Amino acid sequence: MQIADKYSPQEIESKWYDYWIEKRLFHSEPDQREPYTIVIPPPNVTGMLHMGHMLNNTLQDVLVRRARMSGKNACWVPGMDHASIATEAKVVAMLHEKGIEKSSLSREKFLEYAWEWKEKYGGMILKQLRKLGASCDWERTCFTMDGPRTESVIKVFCDLFEKGRIYRGVRMVNWDPAAKTALSDEEVVFKESHGKLYYLRYKIEGTDKAIIVATTRPETILGDTALCVNPNDPRYASLPADARVIVPLVNRSIPVIRDEYVDIEFGTGALKVTPAHDVNDYMLGEKYGLETIDIFNDDGTINDKVGMYVGMDRFDVRKQIEKDLAAADLLEKTEEYTNNVGYSERTGVAIEPKLSMQWFLSMEELARPATKAVMEDAIRFVPEKYKNTYRHWMENIKDWCISRQLWWGQRIPAYYLPKGGYVVAPTAEEALAKARAKTGDDSLQPSDLRQDEDVLDTWFSSWLWPISVFDGIRNPDNQEISYYYPTNDLVTGPDIIFFWVARMIMAGYEYRGEKPFGNVYFTGIVRDKIGRKMSKQLGNSPDPLDLIAKYGADGMRMAMLISSSAGNDVMFDEALCEQGRNFGNKIWNAYRLVNGWSADDKAAQDDNNRLAVEWFRQTLGRALRQIDEDFRSYRISEAFMTAYKLFWDDFSGLYLEMVKPAYGQPVDAETFAATCGFFDELMRVLHPFMPFVTEEIWQDLAPRKEGESICTAPMPQPVEADERLLARFELAKEAISSVRNIRNQKNLPQKEALTLKVIADENYPAEYAPVMRKMANLTAVETVTEKDPAAAAFIVKTTQYFVPMAGKIDVEAEIGKLTESLAYYEGFLASVMKKLSNERFVQSAPEKVVMNERAKQADAEAKIAAIREQLAALK
Repeated sequence: MQIADKYSPQEIESKWYDYWIEKRLFHSEPDQREPYTIVIPPPNVTGMLHMGHMLNNTLQDVLVRRARMSGKNACWVPGMDHASIATEAKVVAMLHEKGIEKSSLSREKFLEYAWEWKEKYGGMILKQLRKLGASCDWERTCFTMDGPRTESVIKVFCDLFEKGRIYRGVRMVNWDPAAKTALSDEEVVFKESHGKLYYLRYKIEGTDKAIIVATTRPETILGDTALCVNPNDPRYASLPADARVIVPLVNRSIPVIRDEYVDIEFGTGALKVTPAHDVNDYMLGEKYGLETIDIFNDDGTINDKVGMYVGMDRFDVRKQIEKDLAAADLLEKTEEYTNNVGYSERTGVAIEPKLSMQWFLSMEELARPATKAVMEDAIRFVPEKYKNTYRHWMENIKDWCISRQLWWGQRIPAYYLPKGGYVVAPTAEEALAKARAKTGDDSLQPSDLRQDEDVLDTWFSSWLWPISVFDGIRNPDNQEISYYYPTNDLVTGPDIIFFWVARMIMAGYEYRGEKPFGNVYFTGIVRDKIGRKMSKQLGNSPDPLDLIAKYGADGMRMAMLISSSAGNDVMFDEALCEQGRNFGNKIWNAYRLVNGWSADDKAAQDDNNRLAVEWFRQTLGRALRQIDEDFRSYRISEAFMTAYKLFWDDFSGLYLEMVKPAYGQPVDAETFAATCGFFDELMRVLHPFMPFVTEEIWQDLAPRKEGESICTAPMPQPVEADERLLARFELAKEAISSVRNIRNQKNLPQKEALTLKVIADENYPAEYAPVMRKMANLTAVETVTEKDPAAAAFIVKTTQYFVPMAGKIDVEAEIGKLTESLAYYEGFLASVMKKLSNERFVQSAPEKVVMNERAKQADAEAKIAAIREQLAALK
């Protein structure tokens, strides 16, 4: 294979991805090797690739590719989440466009449409991940609602019910009027909202007086069943114990109750009590035996229980009721008011607290081992700061509302009996047997039982993900779960630490008796270059597929890696993708350079090349150790930057220049072999980060490599570097740089050979003299014992170097430059001495500041002396 002249990522990426798939290089089966397992955070089946997915999956791919090359049996399990609310909304919208309403369909017919939609449109994101280079074991792709996962979910529900952990009851829940379903507390996002505070007049029954009540939701007066004041509030001390008030507009008489729950300082100190539509009001209602009046339909419109505003949307009622209250002289005033309002994380609408019959999972007992695992670092959080967030939530955990009023999802396996009560069983047949046993009625038929209409919360499926993808719920002793579980790393966002991470940990200890993963790497949020969160609404989120098409997947991956570190937000700029493509181009051109050399088997390796090879071997070893350490600490961005600088600066910028043969000349075979070997190792180091360009070049290195793909080639192993050798080379490198600076300053052409003189001491790297000669284009490096005042001088650490300038410069021009420099440093020294001669400054300023001024003095005096020496020599 001959490598092309021009780097074109679009031409190589699909070729190599197809090759990897054809060779099944990402597939894993249990064997004698150490496993390395990652399960993908399953994206919604409705999802499309966005920048957050790019970040998350790039990091996962880096980890799994590196593990595969480190000799581990790497298994990255992909999959999708059925996303009950989001998917049902998509299907309902699709049907609506066809003129079909969900309400006109049977459950079975609706699910036919839903599965048809899923097969046609769902899972697009998994296809898109291939463009990124994701090395998932696609043969293992799972879906949270496929057969094995559904059976697992049902089995767990039945098990937890039998253990007494799952119960059914009427509770106040978060209701999503758009999706028409209950939500868990974790699916409610609180946002600052600007509204009004309405002051309403509740007339005291039998008097012409009124109690003023402040509320942000005047529409809920339709459900008021009491008014509450604090018994310690002097403003209401004169109210009779049996006082009652009239609900404005509704004209319902309700009791005045007294409870210290009421905040005397808020509003007027009087609280309207609506037990059906506020969780705190519900508790007051329970305490005082108040009537509960649910005023809303499931879609947020007003029902017919009160006979007012029937069928109107709740927010339309809010506008209308303000007018009606004002017209009836029952509105004291309104004020602008800002408060936190809960919104559905799924549909974005304001949630309604609502009394509803739901299924709940008791969490307290499940939380104990899961809390301990994280707090004692059995499961490591990266960054560690999220441990406190996790602990706070786990120690204040609430029971999980696991039922949803939808059709798309795993249907709750509860079956209701003809004369009341219910049984829970995994199948209808088992439910019938249980029902007959429970009732003693052997004549019961399947048609006599009615299965619960609700489905389980989607998270009730995905909390089993690390277990269920290996069929560990249905077959707990199977070979795969025993081999691959617990998984190694989980890469996810901190926004689902409660939805998913915590619950997976609970499920792991409940059903496997051990943690589901060893480490959790939390990514940050992808933001634009001015710090705004990327979103379609802001129009600041590019399509990742467009970026891949423009810059290549390797360039896109580098952009993600270079700007991210665990737990920190990513400031994304498209220029980073261009930088990534440029790096790919740098790798490409460096390889074309080396590939264009010819090797001379008879030529001996000169000292320069020998030193260069040894130096880079040590540099590579040190970088490999640093990369290893970065990966152990999950500093993935830092690991990439080390590899990036190793190639760009050390290998391409220095090493190749050191060993590059003269134009048209061969390089000795030993140096050529070492250079190709270094290229091979560098491609393997870079492969997890930039898989496509490294595969293309590695394949072209044949026959200097083994195996069918770089994917499975061994990762180079770090060796102990000779730090003294590396430090000595740095001294030589600085000397080379100084000579080059002199050329620039004196306008000396690069091709003009110079001599370098040096007063040798312990910091003179004499062994690197051959490298200095070649890299600085020197005729010789001579050791001398005296200064050469007529030469351009510089110092590296303590070693003095001189470049003779006789006959090479315009003496008059040089005298002018030196005279100008002398005047500058003399002026600078005078200003320093003025400070130091001020006794007050010396005595009162911090010692560090005074020492800094004395250092400036010494430096200026040394420079002045050197300039005067040079001027004397020139004159």
